[in-house]
Amino acid sequence: MLEKLPEGLGHALINQRAGMEQVLINRITLDRELPRFGAASGMFADGAAIPSLYTADGAGLSPPLTWRGAPEDAESVALIVEDADSPTPHPLVHAIVVNLAGEFGFLAEGALDSPEHKGLGYSEGRNSFFQQAWLPPDPPPGHGTHRYVFQFFALRAGHVFSRVPGRDQFTDIILERAIAAGVLIGTYERVLREPARQAEFEREAAEPPAIAAEQAT
Repeated sequence: MLEKLPEGLGHALINQRAGMEQVLINRITLDRELPRFGAASGMFADGAAIPSLYTADGAGLSPPLTWRGAPEDAESVALIVEDADSPTPHPLVHAIVVNLAGEFGFLAEGALDSPEHKGLGYSEGRNSFFQQAWLPPDPPPGHGTHRYVFQFFALRAGHVFSRVPGRDQFTDIILERAIAAGVLIGTYERVLREPARQAEFEREAAEPPAIAAEQAT
């Protein structure tokens, strides 16, 4: 979707970013420190680039993820993925998953629903595009590197999630029930295009759909 934005717009918004301080784990730790447990992916290291396979420039699958070392008394684990560098007042939510296994577990590649792929039936919440799915990284061209923060929270017993939780309910329950957290950061930057290729994208975006043109005649 955002790949058709002009690179000039990405450059203009380069200093407009939600910020790491807005990411949920950092909002929580303003008030209290949470013990940490391990979170990882077999396809990218912490702080490294997310392969394009898992982005809007590839198949858009959700990446494989693992967690281990959560407290033994955790009733469940919940995951939220946020883009700390989205040019929006708050980080874009790319995924919410609840009712995951407690002490350790994994999500296989493509485990979550995504635009072109059916997942494995996990309890998913709404992303920022109001989809019950993985929202593949799709940063504006020219906006620089974006940090995607995969945040796992180990939860004690308490209020339960609704069938399709959104950011607000997810945050409220995490604030109430979280006893530990695991964090993994992956990055992605949409590579700047050749000027001729950018002109082609802008021309295609400006042209009316073929169907509409036919109807007009």
